[in-house]
Parts: sequence; structure tokens; C-alpha cells
Amino acid sequence: MSENIITFTTPQKFNKVRVDKVAHHFYPQYSRTQIQRYIDQGNAWLDEHVITKSHKVLTGDSIIIEVPELKTSELKAVNIPLNLIFEDKNLIVLNKKSGMIVHPGIGTAEDTLVHALLYHCQGNLSGIGGIERPGIVHRLDKETSGLMIVAKSDSAFQSLSTMFSERTIKKEYIALVSGITQLNSGTINKPIGRHPVKRHMMAVTAKGRFAKTDWELIEKFNNIISLLRIQLHTGRTHQIRVHLSNMGYPILGDTTYGYKNSNIDKFRASRVMLHSQRLNFKHPITGENLEFYAEFPEDFKNLLDKLR
Repeated sequence: MSENIITFTTPQKFNKVRVDKVAHHFYPQYSRTQIQRYIDQGNAWLDEHVITKSHKVLTGDSIIIEVPELKTSELKAVNIPLNLIFEDKNLIVLNKKSGMIVHPGIGTAEDTLVHALLYHCQGNLSGIGGIERPGIVHRLDKETSGLMIVAKSDSAFQSLSTMFSERTIKKEYIALVSGITQLNSGTINKPIGRHPVKRHMMAVTAKGRFAKTDWELIEKFNNIISLLRIQLHTGRTHQIRVHLSNMGYPILGDTTYGYKNSNIDKFRASRVMLHSQRLNFKHPITGENLEFYAEFPEDFKNLLDKLR
């Protein structure tokens, strides 16, 4: 991420106003033309979703627009194996491995998902995502494994971005958490926003945006660990990690949000044990209903075997 960031939480008076206009109001040092260019390059985000310059913000929306470095190196296509679940001329659904960064940034190497996509697609990716984020309509954290959608055509990019904003894409995750839940299922309705002190983190905060997470208990282990199925109804940054931590059940391996190894050293997790397992959505061009499932990666399966 660039060191220069345009970021704001939308006040009531700017409800349903174009994002470039609101950004210019808060950051007049940047012209609207400059801001539009940054957005056109795929550098504008509402939570984890890319937005376009015509996007109209709503009260409480937390917007981040990254101001690119003056000199951006040309990205290379790199032959990195990808686990493709589905592909046609408009989109790709893939199973991202844990440890892979989605798009390049300051300090990253030439081993991101974007580098791999450039090689696989031979340039046939939607340009709306920008030079450094072609085709990227949503993100998974570096350590999170599982299903992602990538847009190959501009029309698919626009349609998928709208679908994410309108919450019509169903996303289901699996997580191993520290602690044993007393209930078999539940819903977390707590607003999420930037941490008031640690700006790289998110937190449950009264000034945050509405966030809803459903969870269901799948299995218990050794009276210290639970396996949960999670469905997102909103897409706030780090939503699952923040909500589960706030509930008292941090995800195994997630030291950023409160996980500690002290009581379960023999089940030490090598990374944040969160997996995007199922996606359901309508094809952005044909309207066909699509559903995809991603098996657990080896590290997740190995830890489950050890727990059992």
C-alpha cells in the first residue's frame, strides 16, 4: 500500500454523492481529475471491494484511495502455478493458497497473484482494476486460503463490483478458533471501523459501519478449539477476524487479533486458520447460477487430523 492515502468516513451531508467529489472535498490538494485517475487505476476501496469513480457513497462508508508512487515499475508476467476452479472469457474462480499476496505493493516481490494471472491470461484481464490490480474485484488476506473471483472482461468487472456492493454474492468460510462456544450457532451484528490507535487494524467500534456475520459450530476439539462455518452478509475489512476475536474466539494463528499459543502449544497454527470454502453467485454476463467449493489445503487438513 502506498504511504499516501486518501481516507474518510462519509458524513450524512454527502450521502449518495459521487466518491471523487467527496474525496476532493476532504483532500483539496488533489484535483478531482487526479482523484478520478487514481480510482480508474483500481486504487479505490470500500472495505475489501474495488469501487469506480461513479460510485455514490453512503453515510458511514469508509473509503480508502491509494495515491500511487510517482514511479510504478512495470509488472512482469511470472509463471506461478494457480489452482483454477473455473474459467471462461469473462472471469476466473481460483483457490488461492495461503501465503500468496493478492496484488503487489511496497516491499512485495514478483510472486503475487497478479503476477501469476498476467502470465496465465496473457494480458486478457480487465483493465479497470488498474495497472497493479488488473481484474481484482475483491481480496483475501495473505494468510487466508480459498476461493476468489477475478474479472477478465471490463463488463464482468463492473457487474461483479456491483454484486459485491449489493451483497448478492454469498461467501462461506471455515475457521478454527481458540475456545469452545456455548451455542451451536449465532449472528454477530457489531459495527466495524478503523482501530482508533492502530490504523493498520480494524475494530468493533460505535463509529464503524454495519457488519453482520453468521456462524455455526461444526466440531469441538479437546475442549479448547472449535471449528466454525461462517457466512458473511457484509464485506468489511478483516470482518471475520474482528468479529470472532470480539466474541472471545480468536482464529488460530491470528496474533494480530488476540490469538495466543500459550494453552495449545501442541496445536500451534502456522498461519491464520481461515479458509474461503464456498462461493455462490450469478454469472455477471450470462446470469447462470454458479456455486464453487474449495477443499481444505494441506496445512488445514493436517491440523484437523492432529486435533482429531
